[in-house]
Amino acid sequence: MRWQDGRESENVEDRRGTPGSGGFRTGGIGIPIGRGGVGIGGLAVIVVVSLLLGINPLDLLQGTVPQEQARTEQSDAPRGGGDDELKRFVSVVLADTEDTWSAQFQQIGRTYQDPALVLFSGTVDSGCGFAQAAMGPFYCPQDRKVYIDLSFYRDLRDRFRAPGDFAQAYVIAHEVGHHVQNLLGISDRVQQAQRQAGSQADANGLSVRLELQADCFAGLWANHANRERQIIEPGDVEEALTAASAIGDDRLQKQSRGTVTPDSFTHGSSVQRVQWFRKGLETGQLNACDTFGAERL
Repeated sequence: MRWQDGRESENVEDRRGTPGSGGFRTGGIGIPIGRGGVGIGGLAVIVVVSLLLGINPLDLLQGTVPQEQARTEQSDAPRGGGDDELKRFVSVVLADTEDTWSAQFQQIGRTYQDPALVLFSGTVDSGCGFAQAAMGPFYCPQDRKVYIDLSFYRDLRDRFRAPGDFAQAYVIAHEVGHHVQNLLGISDRVQQAQRQAGSQADANGLSVRLELQADCFAGLWANHANRERQIIEPGDVEEALTAASAIGDDRLQKQSRGTVTPDSFTHGSSVQRVQWFRKGLETGQLNACDTFGAERL
């Protein structure tokens, strides 16, 4: 991915090594479900990320993440002052999403409001409450910020076999996609519909459509960024597709428990995630990402 000459965003907050960001608290965890949830999907996100990282969801909810695992994650987490190159990469990608979505919003007669991106190590206090790196990157609609512990990129490379800078950029673009949904009022409408859903399976289905739309928005960003700045190199698209496939609900469930339960999906299958990212990438059209109007996903 050609990113080295890109401008850096001024909206990156580096909280690594600061109080409230640095190491797991093994004695308990405060999951802010009652205050809007961490990121998009609330409890569903916790369950999916738990499966992704091989943690029992009840452990996260009850504050009983195994101490040995917590210590391992803590010792592996990047510390403040390090990863300068990766921080610059994240800043350039964020700036690129700012440019893309500012132009998109202008086309529909709206003004795009840039999100902030917070770098943290281990734990962080967000507008959605206290969060741990084990929950993965997330977007908090309350403070309109994306949160990421850079150690997630090591997991993406080693645990999920999805290496490459474009795969890393896809993760940021997906979370920024949730910010776009927040600005457009999509997230609020989905949450209201989930409260009125007739079953948990129906509510999960709405979450899947929300996540797949964020994947499509990530593809839309890639389309426009490449059109304007020629950022994509050979192999980059495959990197992003590999990452999207690696975190499909079906693959995560199969890896964690050996069985797949489609009604419990909250992010979409590997095939669906790849399909919708590719749709955004190939069309570059906002209306092409209408996952809620699609009869079949």
